[in-house]
Amino acid sequence: MEEQRIIRSEYSEIMQKSYIDYAMSVIVSRALPDIRDGLKPVQRRTLYDMYELGIRYDRPYRKSARIVGDTMGKYHPHGDSSIYDCLVVMAQNFKKGLPLVDGHGNFGTIEGDGAAAMRYTEARLSKVTQENFLADLDKDIVDFIPNFDATEKEPSVLPVKIPNFLINGSEGIAVGMATSTPPHNLAEVIDAEIALMQDETLSTAKLMHYIKGPDFPTGGIVINKDELRAIYETGEGKIRIRGRVETEKARNGHINLVITEIPYTMIGAGISKFCADVAALAEKKITNDIIDISNQSSKEGVRIVIELKKDTDVENFTNLLYKKTKLEDTFGVNMLAISGGRPETLGLKAALQASIDFQFETSERKYRTLLKKELEKKEIQEGLIKACNVIDLVIEILRGSKDRPQAKNCLVNGVTEGINFKSRESRVMAEQLHFTERQADAILEMRLYRLIGLELDALVKEHENTVANIYRYEDILEDRTSMSMVIQEELRAIRSEYKTRRKTEIGQYDEAVYEEKPEAEIDVAFVMDRFGYAKTIDAGTYDKNLEAVKSDFKYHFIMKNTGKVCIFTSSGQLHTVKASDLPQGRLRDKGVPIDNVSGFDSSKETIITVMSQSSINLYKLLFVTADAYIKQVGGGEFDVSRRTVAATKLSDKDELVCVHPIKGEESVVLESENGFCLRFLLDEVPEQKKTAAGVHGMNLAAKDKIKNAYLLGAMEERTEKISGIKTDLGSLKIAGRNGKGSKVKKQKG
Repeated sequence: MEEQRIIRSEYSEIMQKSYIDYAMSVIVSRALPDIRDGLKPVQRRTLYDMYELGIRYDRPYRKSARIVGDTMGKYHPHGDSSIYDCLVVMAQNFKKGLPLVDGHGNFGTIEGDGAAAMRYTEARLSKVTQENFLADLDKDIVDFIPNFDATEKEPSVLPVKIPNFLINGSEGIAVGMATSTPPHNLAEVIDAEIALMQDETLSTAKLMHYIKGPDFPTGGIVINKDELRAIYETGEGKIRIRGRVETEKARNGHINLVITEIPYTMIGAGISKFCADVAALAEKKITNDIIDISNQSSKEGVRIVIELKKDTDVENFTNLLYKKTKLEDTFGVNMLAISGGRPETLGLKAALQASIDFQFETSERKYRTLLKKELEKKEIQEGLIKACNVIDLVIEILRGSKDRPQAKNCLVNGVTEGINFKSRESRVMAEQLHFTERQADAILEMRLYRLIGLELDALVKEHENTVANIYRYEDILEDRTSMSMVIQEELRAIRSEYKTRRKTEIGQYDEAVYEEKPEAEIDVAFVMDRFGYAKTIDAGTYDKNLEAVKSDFKYHFIMKNTGKVCIFTSSGQLHTVKASDLPQGRLRDKGVPIDNVSGFDSSKETIITVMSQSSINLYKLLFVTADAYIKQVGGGEFDVSRRTVAATKLSDKDELVCVHPIKGEESVVLESENGFCLRFLLDEVPEQKKTAAGVHGMNLAAKDKIKNAYLLGAMEERTEKISGIKTDLGSLKIAGRNGKGSKVKKQKG
């Protein structure tokens, strides 16, 4: 019986190793492109499978489902959705500056509409892919590796002739890292690559004479030209892009603001989100210039029309769109790719150099293969020419031999034994023959028509061409300059056939500045019901329906439409809400939950009181907590710009109970949950900052808490129910702060 051994290991070490293996698998085999061909594995496998299936650019389209299924079965066993998504993106001209797949059917739209199911769409290779991504695979130009189950072979990299990593860009999220490379103009990238081949010392700044910047398929305007050099040198940074805006005259003298190009980051649901954001500007009354907005985009291009009022300051409104919507956005650049088998962030020059090195590598392998074939062809041609010169002797050997091996042995080694010759001279001549093995096979397989004079002349010319090719291939392989010239010639031919005009403008623009028009200041009424639904209503309506307001709403007061609402909560927080952020409606309208327009979280805290900030500024506020901490705070402390701040300092498990504005009152009464009351002068309560905890107001018994607090004027009569008993607060004896107070006994009735 085989002896078994138990290997002990730290669980953390096993987990660490397993996670690193998983991460590297995702990084190398799934998420990041190879710098050499600019393709992720799923893209590479899909294109190669289409090539193997013969779905060429000059042949009929084939169902996408067939392509997806074949790719998944042979090369990419990770689910059909990832393969089809990849196929769709490679066919979308609004995502790829150089589409690699020619799609037929619904392959989605720039507005975010998804592609039709794979059973409905068809595809084939585009011409540029077939001729410049998959050509020469039969010439041992790249290494082939086993597929996932070792039943097929697939290329480890495609022999791409152009810097696809830069031209089409890439996006991918791996484990602990992500890649995001913007697309560039094919003609500019090829010009830069040729320039770098001619002078390897070129700096990034000089390469940027050729590559002006990114060239997004959606156009737009790059506005931070001065930052591009640093981005291209490091491979990291942020590109700021704007949509292109034009103006047109509309009906009734109005102005149409027309967006004809969008930032690349708005592809997908970004257009509908933009339209919603513009509509929100009008709803929130940030601008009153908008009459209507419509999305008139079609297959011909993007067209978003915003109809504006006659007197609109168009430049100021456009700047508002840049500031408040995605019409100006940021594209994060991180030019991360697999280089030398490991992830690496590359600058512009490094990416171009990697492509150049790959071109030299594939060209060397290609021309070595071609040279080998030409040398074999030359050997055969020389053998046939030589055989034609002694054709009578060759025929005599063939007729006199018993079998093929005997005839071949004579042609190669001059062995004449066992062969019948017509004369001794023929035997002597045969003994002097020394054809090579390959030449002998070609002679034995030669057809008689090759003996025709014209065919012999063609053979001689073919031999001359072969010799010329051998000379040319040897020159290319031995002289790097010659190989460089060949590669440059190919690149120029590609540039000439596939060049397109630049779509993205590159410039340096100042940050958009929007001058907000001062809103006319008027009185409005804030109302909020006990369920937390809030709104503003017309001040006149509020005055006319005051009784109804008091019965239906828990909080209500007059304030300015430019002011803020302050919400104090049990957790000691102050949440502020602009009046303009609240919907203005009629008295019976529902309003919006206060949670939605503020930082207030009803699941974690309760509202203590709600006041307008303008009224708070007029008074000091009295703060009382459940643990009987008390203080006065100047109202100006709460005139803050942040939406949420700490209104007071609380100890663990303590909470805020009361916040009262002090309007000239003389004393304060604290009520505990156990029915104790303590009245003392307000002068005993110090004024402190909002960050202070306060002082002790009442000496509480164990497990007792402050329930409520009341402010009393000098001669004020006020009755409150305490422990179910109507109590005249003014009749309570004034004691000192931090006393135990007196018990209000429970009585029936």
